[in-house]
Amino acid sequence: MTDVLDPAVSASPTSTDETWWRQASVYQIYPRSFADANGDGIGDLPGITERVPYLASLGVEAVWLSPFYPSALADGGYDVDDYRDVDPKLGTLDDFDRMVEALHAAGIRVIVDVVPNHTSDLHEWFREALAAPKGSPARDRYVFRDGTGPSGEQAPADWISIFGGPAWTAVGDGQWYLHSFAKEQPDLNWANREVRDDFLHTLRFWSDRGVDGFRIDVAHGLAKDLPSDALPTWAELAEIPKDGSHPLWDRDDVHEIYAEWRTVFNEYTPARTAVAEAWVAADRRARYASADGLGQAFNFDLLEADFDAGQFRTIIEFNLGLAEQSGSSTTWVFSNHDVVRHATRYALPARNGSTDKQGGAWLLAGGSQDDLDRSLGLRRAQAATLLELALPGSAYLYQGEELGLHEVGDIPDADRQDPAFFRNPGVDVGRDGCRVPIPWTRSGPSFGFGSGTAHLPQPAWFADASVEAEDTDPGSTLNLYRKALGLRGQLQSEEHLEWLATGRDDVLAFRRPNGWTSVTVFGDEPYELPAGELLLASAPVADGALTGVGTAWLRS
Repeated sequence: MTDVLDPAVSASPTSTDETWWRQASVYQIYPRSFADANGDGIGDLPGITERVPYLASLGVEAVWLSPFYPSALADGGYDVDDYRDVDPKLGTLDDFDRMVEALHAAGIRVIVDVVPNHTSDLHEWFREALAAPKGSPARDRYVFRDGTGPSGEQAPADWISIFGGPAWTAVGDGQWYLHSFAKEQPDLNWANREVRDDFLHTLRFWSDRGVDGFRIDVAHGLAKDLPSDALPTWAELAEIPKDGSHPLWDRDDVHEIYAEWRTVFNEYTPARTAVAEAWVAADRRARYASADGLGQAFNFDLLEADFDAGQFRTIIEFNLGLAEQSGSSTTWVFSNHDVVRHATRYALPARNGSTDKQGGAWLLAGGSQDDLDRSLGLRRAQAATLLELALPGSAYLYQGEELGLHEVGDIPDADRQDPAFFRNPGVDVGRDGCRVPIPWTRSGPSFGFGSGTAHLPQPAWFADASVEAEDTDPGSTLNLYRKALGLRGQLQSEEHLEWLATGRDDVLAFRRPNGWTSVTVFGDEPYELPAGELLLASAPVADGALTGVGTAWLRS
């Protein structure tokens, strides 16, 4: 692995603030699709550095970078070749240091992705494992098992990967390796001390370079307990409860790993933060957010909800209760690099309890913009975001949502890149639609993303959703976000709220301890706002009434 003897150490902004993360506004950057400084069609770290003034004008307190490590992009960068280097297509370690310095100078903290469940198949450890015999220390870093049949020619089990297709791949000598995701992403063996120690080194490596926190990918998947002989079938595996003893997911002993990580985080001042991506039962999420572990865990409940007042209130109450239980703060998110953008989800019919991923059927049907109520979807998205920013806890925003971007659903098959599309034909078109490079200008070969063509095709309607088009428009989504984030910094207070009676099932209202009130109308009928100074509204206010589908902030 690439290493540096004297890493540049960058001081964090307001370095003595140990609790900055509890109610931070965090902007997720998918580096390959944010800004391209060298014109090769791929976003890069210098591109991010050039756009720091934009991020500062937006008013976010931190950025979270999706993987920027060397990668063959079998899974959009989540197949990591080297955890302590930068992909040459995205820049260098010096470029990373300059980016961190620029962000810190603007008062913006830096969170980076860590992908600990698996490496890529090009990682030096895995190449060493393939060259080594079975039973070797090199293979013990991963999850290898003998195949079945006379010569091990059949898989150890009939398991299916998250991306579809078999979860075991043969290496040609009777052994197979486990990959919970793509075959290019072999799972690590976290019972191996060398694996644990190497990741502690990685956490220190980036912390020493000024990184303020970490987002932990598949945090619930590291610890595994698999017998060395007969493995359960896929059907048997599905019947095992995920109560802390499941062989693969959300095992209780995964928290032993994170306790070690917390020791590393606490070596720094301020202590480094972490947030878990843990798709676990809600009542088990608090353990990942423990002060002795990662400290915070993603809550995706609002992301999966319909635009419905009853669902929103239930989710908010439940997650604030979990945060109180763990001593952490909760997180709120509507869009990210893995899901259909929320402006589009809200432009589609409600799921009404369906377990289907929202937007999936629309994508499979061709993803036409003509099938969306784009205006309604955007109004709902703006209202939801203002509600999110009024809540106690951390708000995670995904690049481009501040422009009101819809999902690009009609990408030609020949241009798609997501492995989910190739592994699940006719079932899943993948996540490329939310990863299309964002538009900065009204024109140009990639709408200002770079000087050349973008790595994913951008639609013509991006021109009117570009930063250039929205920058000076006082009614644009971009300026709504700027105003909201500026006010949020002034209005956040203690981490609780008081629900207010509204007299309507389609209206939610709550007051924060400092007298800041948020009112969200989910339906179309106007709603008379309570007394107070109107600070901001996502929909028109006429004669003291919010005209429908919107959120208003007031101060008493």
